[in-house]
Amino acid sequence: MDFDYTVTTEKSFKEAVAAVEQETKKVGFRALYIHDVAATLKEKGFEVEPFKIIEICNAKSAYTVLKADIKIGLCLPCKINVYQKEGQTFISGMRPTVLPQFFPNANLGNLPTKLDKIIRGIINKSK
Repeated sequence: MDFDYTVTTEKSFKEAVAAVEQETKKVGFRALYIHDVAATLKEKGFEVEPFKIIEICNAKSAYTVLKADIKIGLCLPCKINVYQKEGQTFISGMRPTVLPQFFPNANLGNLPTKLDKIIRGIINKSK
């Protein structure tokens, strides 16, 4: 099982970030915060290509996984990264289907599969 789902896009970096925000809202999730990693590193004297981490959440799903195992909070909120590497723009997210590997005693049922489909959908529609 792959840890991440990553696609390339012909959109500009800025357009890809905006698309992820828009597609996140369409599926009933919320973009809680956007970390501008490149800007933060630049403040400390480190130069990297554009890189943002978009934290997304759905309250019902978060509640369900936290009730199953509070330690799953270490993986929350879900993150979608938009970054450039050698000028190419990528959109990438962690696959929720890996959660049972890290939390085998949490009875998550088919929720990781459902969330995986939603996150891959956000990423695919954003590209």
